[in-house]
Amino acid sequence: MTGLFGEPDGATPLDHDDRLGLLRTDIATRQELNQAEAENIAAALQWAFSSRRTLPRFLTQAEIKTLHRRMFGDVWRWAGDLRRRETNIGVEPYRIATELESLLRDVQAQTADAERLAYPADELAVRFHHRLVSIHLFPNGNGRHARLAADVVVVSLGRPRFSWGSGGHLAEAPCMRNRYLAALRAADRDRAYEPLLEFARS
Repeated sequence: MTGLFGEPDGATPLDHDDRLGLLRTDIATRQELNQAEAENIAAALQWAFSSRRTLPRFLTQAEIKTLHRRMFGDVWRWAGDLRRRETNIGVEPYRIATELESLLRDVQAQTADAERLAYPADELAVRFHHRLVSIHLFPNGNGRHARLAADVVVVSLGRPRFSWGSGGHLAEAPCMRNRYLAALRAADRDRAYEPLLEFARS
């Protein structure tokens, strides 16, 4: 990974137009970019876990996009805007809104009766996370957004936040990132969610 816009293995590279969306003129290195994004995400946590935020309210396209905007809007002009180009992962751009709506309706149905969830709370949130990553809503930040969105879901279901390999920026912890990507691929390939569940609680 080199340069300001270098990405770790498995990440979606930013194209030229996406790079022009950088709002901060004081950022010159990848480390500074990571730090700015981390500060933005830290500020988004209070919004994400507001006591006024109910799960039905969160499971809307507007709230899912607002979460991304809250996480990255101080750094990127396109924060919260759905992806408009083909990438190395994710559905075609014209399908994103439809696939997201289908996912949200599924989770709304799965959580409609708190006493009889479709899956245990952890698994339900991890499955939600996996589908968000698979759709790949945004130009960048999809993994971080999907992890925080899954945290909101699991907390709303009465469980503690996930630790996701003990937190931190996975791009700066290659072993943890590789384990995370392997868990996502197991879910992609075999619909095996155990590795992702284990990683989420590690």
